[in-house]
Amino acid sequence: MPQTQKPDFPGNDLGDQFRFWPKHNEKIYERLENKHAWLEEKRAAAQGDGKPPATQRSEVDPLENEMILNIGPQHPATHGVLRCVVKMDGETIEKSVLDIGYLHRGIEKLAEHKTYQEFMPYTDRMDYLSPYSNNVAWCLAVEKLADIEVPERAQWIRMIMSELARISSHCLWLGVGMMDAGAVSGFVWTFQEREEIYSIMDEVAGARFTVSHSRIGGVANDFSPRAIEMIRDFVDKFPDRIAGWEGLLNKNRIWVERNKGVGRVTKEEALELGLTGPNLRGSGVPYDVRRFEPYLKYDEVDFTIPVREEGDCLARYFLRLDEMKQSVRIIEQCLDRMTEGPIRSDDAKEAYPSKEEVYYSMEGMIHDFMYTDVGTVPPKGAHSYHAIEGPKGELGFYLTSDGTGRPWRVRINAPSFTNLQAMEHMLEGEMVADTVVIIGSLDPVMGEADK
Repeated sequence: MPQTQKPDFPGNDLGDQFRFWPKHNEKIYERLENKHAWLEEKRAAAQGDGKPPATQRSEVDPLENEMILNIGPQHPATHGVLRCVVKMDGETIEKSVLDIGYLHRGIEKLAEHKTYQEFMPYTDRMDYLSPYSNNVAWCLAVEKLADIEVPERAQWIRMIMSELARISSHCLWLGVGMMDAGAVSGFVWTFQEREEIYSIMDEVAGARFTVSHSRIGGVANDFSPRAIEMIRDFVDKFPDRIAGWEGLLNKNRIWVERNKGVGRVTKEEALELGLTGPNLRGSGVPYDVRRFEPYLKYDEVDFTIPVREEGDCLARYFLRLDEMKQSVRIIEQCLDRMTEGPIRSDDAKEAYPSKEEVYYSMEGMIHDFMYTDVGTVPPKGAHSYHAIEGPKGELGFYLTSDGTGRPWRVRINAPSFTNLQAMEHMLEGEMVADTVVIIGSLDPVMGEADK
């Protein structure tokens, strides 16, 4: 019986089907080996002092031996699927290389095959710890591209929900940070506050986690009286919760010693490495998009930009607690100043019609179908970049239009990706036991880093 001939194409041999991984690993380890390390300078300085290098000393210290260790990507302390390849001298990290991309979903290319409104649920899955902020950043970029005017009430609603998302994200950061340092009970306390915010999101948007509440031209629906009551109740009680956490941690010897002086980044290094958000402000750079390039109604409310000079993990802890206090302050002002009025643009080519129009008028139904099919159509050749101050830092979308209802090009400036640039620098010279604390202090989310 004649044998079936294998198709003639590259990789038909089973041995060639999985060639990527060995080659990828080979390049990672090659980069690790060739990387300049601080320890080499230290040893050269020791030689200059007349001391023999460690490899030539007669007394062999059992801790002075080199090994390569993979931390992640399948490890809960690496915040998802982050892989840190480190070369250690004893328990000190001599060199480090980050390997990302294990969660790659091609989200920028997906956006180029969706209408502007269709892409909204995908933004929820980027920084999935603060979905509402992602919604707002996308809407503002599209509205800038298409020159869409958003009603004032919708802007206040977006601000309130974005600040709640910031608090929610920082609560998770604090709970996970405490758990990484060994305090498991703190994780439960911070999640109790997140549960209250989830309940508010559920009341406002009809979903607890992936909300998709913003719309191009406004928001999906207005606050109910119950939602306003829940928000006011939360901001009234939350400062006492922060005070409780400060009482537990600010003078806790274990917490302070695990964070103080660890993962330090100077102001100059922070700027050179491209840090953003709380990680940048924790190193003494008072940059906040809400203040320097105001959007929504941030130029009409009073708030302080917290800044710390130390640049270590402890400074980033203090700074995020202060940011939550400022978010409460912003929300209270928004609630007091929010005016009555429409919540979406009234132009059928810019935004969805209200449900009342869709259900009770033929024109409304036609507009709903047309907007779902075609969506917003910015002018051909238009391009825009708009950024917000997300919980992790500057989150921006760059869009280019070809005159259709789908973007021609989408590029995402994700703060987690930006902040991870500093990780290698921060790890080198630290103890391997401090790795999880340093990762936690940067607060990366791989859903937006692996775009």
